[in-house]
Formats: sequence, structure tokens, C-alpha cells
Amino acid sequence: MSTAVFFFGGWKSNLVNIKDWTADALKQKPSVTFDGFPFPDIRSADDDDAIAAFSSPKHNDLAAAIKMIEASTRDVIFIVGHSSGCAISNKVDESLKDHKKIVLVALDGFVPSNAQLERPTTQIWSAESGAGKSLNHDKTVARIENYNKKAKNQQTVKMFTAGSDCTTKVALHFSLVNLSANNKSVTHIPEGYTDCKANLPWLP
Repeated sequence: MSTAVFFFGGWKSNLVNIKDWTADALKQKPSVTFDGFPFPDIRSADDDDAIAAFSSPKHNDLAAAIKMIEASTRDVIFIVGHSSGCAISNKVDESLKDHKKIVLVALDGFVPSNAQLERPTTQIWSAESGAGKSLNHDKTVARIENYNKKAKNQQTVKMFTAGSDCTTKVALHFSLVNLSANNKSVTHIPEGYTDCKANLPWLP
């Protein structure tokens, strides 16, 4: 079964970061196609601001992403967002006409809508290590717990367990996209892709 991945980086991710991530992901999974999109160059990590910037006529990235996904002939298509990039990946997914072969993945970021969570293929991820929790861990868990109270199709937050050298909120936040992330190498968000080794726990 053929697979395509469309990855949407979080706040402060740039084209170099995305190229580093996709290049390593391809080394690990050469039969999979990987395409990535950096976060818009804006100061805000807000979901509405992210979507507005990504959709702006100046860049037209939203339309381009939708066109690429709808043109894909692969059997399964993963739409993956990290952090604030989940706002964009959720919007892209929402804009598609057909979701039969779509797998939406949120990595420690804005949780998909209830309608998106109702699809059994949707994946929600966060990260832990010992007593450490990733940046959006608690908000993600709370959101899913609240959803499950009334949902017919229950969701779980899948947990990535990082190593003992990765325990801070920011390092754990990036461990979901970068297996090299640790407390020393990732102290601030712009350092998240340092020595990038793509983390792909959501991909079979």
C-alpha cells in the first residue's frame, strides 16, 4: 500500500527545518513520499492568525497544499501538523472534499475538531519523560477527555516516551518531530530541529 505524507511545521519552523525533516524521514521510509510546509513568517502562534497567513493571496499556500493532496494517487495520505502547525493541517483537512484515504495527525498542538476526531483514523499525540510533559500535553489530554464524555467514537492521546535527557517542556514538544531533541540542544523553539532525526511513531 503506497503512502504520502504532508507535514506542517509549527511556529518558527522555516524552509531549512522542513527540508531537514523531510530528508531524514525519506531516508527512514524511502517508499513514502514526504512534502512539508514551514509555518508562515509571522510573530503570532495563534491558530486564526496561522490560518489567515497560510491562506493569504500573497502566498496561496492553503490552495497549493489542497491541490497537492487532492492530486496524490497514493493509497493512504497522512496530513500531519506539529504544534501551531496543527491549526493549518486541521484547516487543510477540513477543506478536502474526500477523506476516505486521509489520516489526520496532531503532534502536541491544536486538537482537531469534533468532526475530525470522530474519524477513527485520526491520531492525537503528546510526549512524556519521567515527570516531564511536553508543552501542550495537559491541554491536549484535557481536550480529548472532554470530547470523550459525549463522543460515540472514543479517542486516546498517544504518548511518545522520550529519553532521560529529554524532560523539559520545549525539548519534549520537539521530540515528537525530532528524535535528537534533548534538554541541551533544544532550549528555545527555534532550536527544535537541531541535528534533525525525524520521529515517525504515527507512520506504520
